[in-house]
Amino acid sequence: MSSDAQPAVEIDHVSYTYPATGFDAQPVDALQNISFKVDERTKLGVLGPNGGGKSTLIKLILGIIAPSQGKIRVFGLSPSKARSEGLVGYLPQRIEADLDWPMSVEQVIEHGRFSKLKPWQRLSEQDHKAVRHAMELVDVLDLANRHIGSLSGGQLQRVMIARAIAGEPKLLVLDEPTVGVDIAGQQRFGNMIETLQKEMGLTLIVVTHDMRAIAAMADRIACLSRSLHFHDSPQGLTPGVLAQVFAHDVAGVFGDIHIDAHRADECDDPSHIKPSGCGCEDQGCSDHGADK
Repeated sequence: MSSDAQPAVEIDHVSYTYPATGFDAQPVDALQNISFKVDERTKLGVLGPNGGGKSTLIKLILGIIAPSQGKIRVFGLSPSKARSEGLVGYLPQRIEADLDWPMSVEQVIEHGRFSKLKPWQRLSEQDHKAVRHAMELVDVLDLANRHIGSLSGGQLQRVMIARAIAGEPKLLVLDEPTVGVDIAGQQRFGNMIETLQKEMGLTLIVVTHDMRAIAAMADRIACLSRSLHFHDSPQGLTPGVLAQVFAHDVAGVFGDIHIDAHRADECDDPSHIKPSGCGCEDQGCSDHGADK
């Protein structure tokens, strides 16, 4: 992303190969020569198919694994250092916590402050204020004393977001944040994330295979399927960007192709499907007047 702003994330010619782990197994190239920058306060959506390397990219940004080749910097630091200093918040796709543990919502969210403490330190008044503020931002303050295992799926997701932002990170990474959420729910989630970004000055990276989630939350888009194709579009998912996304997806099957994307009601090609009407000449057609 070409800009004069300080980059939040810099990924420079990064590749990652999973080693062979079994008899006759072969190493697996998960990512190949990826380079991009994410400016501060940007909302980047990384769109890609399952198995395309999205989870590997997240692990690299979080410092869970190190690149086989290339370099990654997060706010000028190594990913692991940036995370240990509380600069990175993370919402996983699956919540691994044992929901039967006798913990309240507030106690779960307090864990988001621990990265800022020494092992022997206890939460200060400032820490408690940050926790309460995070709860207010995602509207779970009324759930503070509820047992974590008693929450609905939507409530639990908001609690885990509060946990991710309680440490006041500068970067928030979201992994498939709207899986199983309907369109209206995705829009509400997108509005909440936008509020968080403005309130906290966050940089966002949303990693998903769901285009609707990208449309709701991102203003920059990258397509990832082992290699990366970047689309710098302030308008988000325009028809042209969508065309490029689909071109990358099908190129492996059909080879290099060109797609001319436009709105259906702007199309003047008689061979293309129209936004209304079946397109036939027969006024007696049983499908006439219906979308086809």
